[in-house]
Amino acid sequence: MGDTGRQQQCRSVPPTGADLMPRLALYALIVCVLSVAAAVVSFTRGSFLGIVWVLLAGLSSNMCWYYAKRAKQQKSVTG
Repeated sequence: MGDTGRQQQCRSVPPTGADLMPRLALYALIVCVLSVAAAVVSFTRGSFLGIVWVLLAGLSSNMCWYYAKRAKQQKSVTG
């Protein structure tokens, strides 16, 4: 019927840049594990498409390492 003067407070805090780093590292780790599994399946079936999966695993493992290291450094700097 009218404004009661109360304002609703947002209980969820939006993630900051430091909060997203471990999440990105986790996603890269999941991609790495899945691409290794896909490479194994591909090579056991006799397909050389597994080479692409191995390259993707290498790229994603480097991304995982980078984001985990970056998050650790930012955590030590900010507190």
